[in-house]
Amino acid sequence: MVNIVFIGAGSVVFTRQLVADILRYPELAEARLVLHDIDAERLAVAEASAKHVSARLGARADVAATLNRREALEGADYVINMIQVGGIDATIADLEIPARHGLKQTIGDTTGIGGVFRALRTFPVLSALAEDMREVCPDAWLLNYTNPMAMNLWWLSVVAPDIKAVGLCHSVYWTANDLAELIDVPFEETSFRAAGVNHQAWLLEWTRDGQDLYPLLRERIQGDDDLARRVRVEMFRRLGRYPTETSEHSSEYLSWFLRSEEQIERYRLKPLEYVDISRENIAEFEAARTALAEGRDLELPDGASEYAPQIIHSLVTGTTREVHVNVPNRGLIDNLPADAVVEVPAEVGEGGIVPRPMGSLPVQLAAQNMPYISVGRLTVEAARTGDPTLVRQAVLMDPNAQSTLTPEQIWQVCDELTRAHGDLLPAGLRTPIGDTGF
Repeated sequence: MVNIVFIGAGSVVFTRQLVADILRYPELAEARLVLHDIDAERLAVAEASAKHVSARLGARADVAATLNRREALEGADYVINMIQVGGIDATIADLEIPARHGLKQTIGDTTGIGGVFRALRTFPVLSALAEDMREVCPDAWLLNYTNPMAMNLWWLSVVAPDIKAVGLCHSVYWTANDLAELIDVPFEETSFRAAGVNHQAWLLEWTRDGQDLYPLLRERIQGDDDLARRVRVEMFRRLGRYPTETSEHSSEYLSWFLRSEEQIERYRLKPLEYVDISRENIAEFEAARTALAEGRDLELPDGASEYAPQIIHSLVTGTTREVHVNVPNRGLIDNLPADAVVEVPAEVGEGGIVPRPMGSLPVQLAAQNMPYISVGRLTVEAARTGDPTLVRQAVLMDPNAQSTLTPEQIWQVCDELTRAHGDLLPAGLRTPIGDTGF
């Protein structure tokens, strides 16, 4: 029996989707599913949801839940990580504190100042998780969904290179899916490959029956004023390849969009958007809790679109698939740094998870990825060394922060976020440092 562990299972809606995707495979219908969270109430709802999904699908999953992480990991074959350290309150602080100084973010979970502080909160928990896995399930695969994806996998490559870990994100899949719909081509008839860094990878190959689909996309966009006001379309126009993350996310990775009210209005952006999304997530949790208490059916997702269930199925059955994964750049993208974490296609099956070398990116795309990588490198080094100045320097490298704040303001905002997050940060990074100059 395959043993699948969910760390951070209190993310109830996402847990429900993953469980449904897993149990729809007949070969996984009797899997042991062990749910772990530090919030007892959320964990109880997640457990009830998983049992509900199993019953609805006619599966025979063995569902268990525990507040003890090491107990959850005993005998694990696959560990799915989806934690949010500090919860919604910490996420809101990452957005609202910089906004008070004029630094606008939309989501704040991947790079920039929000990504830096989310990473710093997450690294200590990842280290502890890796240590537990090393002791109780050293051969398990760690399938990470937690953002900031690239920084988290980079940290794991430094502190736990012996743990088999890949980062999984649905942005490449949904980009290809949505673009196929935009040009009125059946998605199932298309082939695609992307490469770059997570949330800023580039759709390099996109075909139907061997024919490049980019000309159809350019034709569809040409003269469409509504499409021209999308961030990703502007990036495509200027850089030549379509980026694989939403316009809302992409806007905060560059200096072009959130720097002025005129640009925000032109590209129809909503600063602090994730504050509302976070509150919607609370409402979704409460709705699931109420539905289960009243004996009503939960809504189940259609089809299997998430990569973790596909990977588990392929490794269990030997079925060959191609997915996109985030892994250290060991000969995968020639013109990005070798120690950075990159997003590339991978073949999954009897041979394990085998990332595909993609050669060199077009030079302008590699150049666009480098500021993102620099923020991640400095954040990892800050946590490794306990040097708080490196935290500020990481934010200083971020194009969005550069476009809005002075260095003095960046130091001030980082001090405020340090106070807000306190003991959740790594040792050595929990005290504000002021701006004393040399």
